[in-house]
This record gives sequence, structure tokens and C-alpha cells, in this order.
Amino acid sequence: KFVIMKYLKYFISPATIIIALFCISNGAHYPTAFLIGFSLFIILGDLFVNQNNSVETFKYPSLLNLPIYINLPLLSIFIYLSIFSLTKESSSLLSVILNDSYYFNLIAIRNSFTFIDQVSLVFLSGLFIGIMGTVTGHELVHRTKSRLDMFFGNWLLAFSWDCTFAVEHVYGHHKNVATSIDPATGKRGENIYRFILRAMFREHRDAWVIEINRLRLAKKLSFSYNNRMLIGYTRSLFLTFFAFLIGGTSGILSFLLIAFIAKSLLELINFAEHYGLVRVVGTPVKPKHSWNSNATLSSLYLFNVTRHSSHHEKSHLKYWELKPYTNSPKMPQGYLSMIYLGLFAPFLFHRIMAKKLVDWDQKFASDEERELAKKQNMKSGIPLLVDSA
Repeated sequence: KFVIMKYLKYFISPATIIIALFCISNGAHYPTAFLIGFSLFIILGDLFVNQNNSVETFKYPSLLNLPIYINLPLLSIFIYLSIFSLTKESSSLLSVILNDSYYFNLIAIRNSFTFIDQVSLVFLSGLFIGIMGTVTGHELVHRTKSRLDMFFGNWLLAFSWDCTFAVEHVYGHHKNVATSIDPATGKRGENIYRFILRAMFREHRDAWVIEINRLRLAKKLSFSYNNRMLIGYTRSLFLTFFAFLIGGTSGILSFLLIAFIAKSLLELINFAEHYGLVRVVGTPVKPKHSWNSNATLSSLYLFNVTRHSSHHEKSHLKYWELKPYTNSPKMPQGYLSMIYLGLFAPFLFHRIMAKKLVDWDQKFASDEERELAKKQNMKSGIPLLVDSA
């Protein structure tokens, strides 16, 4: 039983999508109730369940890849049913795919949803794309030598219009993390909402620079079928067109809103993972340049991306090979707690992290990094950091 559970626990991600589909099909108030319940489940689970500091060995890695692959079709079903539920238009596509009783049942469910249910459904869809799509896509696009993994990874990223992730994150962020030139590293005291927009813009810009330089070196045309950015945009356009077939113009708008929320949540994850950490350009990336977390539920849902110090030290490792690194800088709460703090109470996020940063400066920073930290502390506007400068 113990051996089976080693593998089954990572199926919590696709299992949650299935449970959500059944739950929401009950109609009014269920999307809101599920969003609240799902959030509390992860936040309280991270708080009260013992942290997972173990290093396990696995004989059947294909079983560990399976839940990630399954996420793609399940996420597709959830997102497009959500889009249908957010529109008031009939869908000729769904009416052809489904028999009359199922189709009219979907319409009845959709009509029962309140405005709060629709808001909850939009946020939950963005959250699901972030957790079940972007994070799993992130795991797979690091496996650059596997065509199968790159296929699934890129399509999972396409839901949030984030083809940049497979380019800038892999070839830019991992090289520049915690430096002033990394768009995914938040500065001390930086406005979180401004960071989200800045990171989105700069990641797209940097991804284009990386891709055009790659094609030039390969002596290929910058604007052609070889351009991974153009291919990525095409994938997202296809998914957006499918949203049109499901819900017309309002289906497109719903999909783009959900995609924007998903991308914003990713940037909040980036913000929490490296907030305020500094590194001199050109020096080695070390475990100390990421906030690490071994919170059990977050680790299961996010396929151990929470073991971020290990991931940045050796980005080629698969999620089950990452080490807990209990001596690396610790994130004060689980991932979802930090995301919600950043989104809904940024002043509290900054206050909590200020104490962690003062500790980081004293215990982890080199002399050069301490100088960089002092400059950020002076500009942060956070009293505790300014006083420590």
C-alpha cells in the first residue's frame, strides 16, 4: 500500500479537476463553494500537515509522468465548460458533440449560476490553469530533448498565452535569476501589481531576443515556422478560436480574461519564489537564491516546484528527483498562502518577507550581495529594511 501511495499521491492534481467538474455540475453556489473549499484545503493543509522533507526513489517514472499528461485533456474539458457557463450563447459545437439531454442539462446548470458563481468560476479557471497547466507545463518544457514532453508542455502553457515560458524561463530566467536583469525576480518593496505587468512585458521582450538570436546563429529566418514564439502564439490562437466555437465573442473574452488571470498568478508565484533576493551578474546560481518550501500539499499539487532551490541548482532534474534542501532560505507559508497574500494583502506580504530578508542578508548573502541588498533596502520604503541598511 505504501508503494502504491508513493505514486498515487501525485494524481491529486487531475483528481481535483474531476472532482471540480462533478461539484460544479450541481449548479448554483457550487463554483463559489468549491473555490473556497479548495483554497482552504491547500492553505490549511500546508499549515497543519507535516512538511515533506523526504527523498524518495521510484522504479516506474512513467507513472509519475502520467498525471501531468492527463492534466491536458482534463484541463481542456474544465476550461471550455467554464467558458460555456460564462456565456449566454448557444454552442453549435457542444450541441453536436453532446446528446440533447446532456446539452440542455448544461444550459440549465449555466442558467442557475449567480454572478458571484461566475466570478468564482473565472478565478477558479485561472487558478486551475496556473496549477494544473502552467506548473506542469513548466516541468515538461525543461525536458528539451523529449518531443513528447515538449508537446504536452507547450500546449499546457498555451492556455495562458505563455509561450514565453518555454523560451525566456528556460534560457533566460535560470541564467539571470536574482539579478537586476531578471524580469521574474521582484525587488524589495516593489509594487506587486506593477511587477506583474512589468514581468509580463519584459518576459515577452526577452523571449523574442533569445529566439531571434537562436535563429540567427542557426542561419534561419527570424519569422518562419522555426520560430518558437510564433508557434506558441499559434497554439494559443487555436485555443482562443475553440473558445469562440464554444461561446462566440463572449467566449473569446472569457478565455482571454481567464488566461490573463492565470498568467498573473504565475507572476505572483515568481514574485514569491525570488522576492528580494540578490545575486551579482555572472556569479554561480546557488540554493540561497530561491525561497524554498517543503509544504506537503503545495508540493503535491505543484509537482515539487516548491523545492525551488534544488530546481534552480539543477534545472534538468525531474520533479521527483528534486531535493528538499532544508537549510536553504524558507518561504514563510505555503505557495497558495503567499499568492493570496500578495494578491489581496500585499502590505502584509511585504511586512512578513521583510523579516525573512533581514535574516537572509545576515545568514546567506556574500559581501557583494549584501551591498546590493543595502541599495534595495534603502529604496524599498519598508521601515524594517531601511533601518537595516
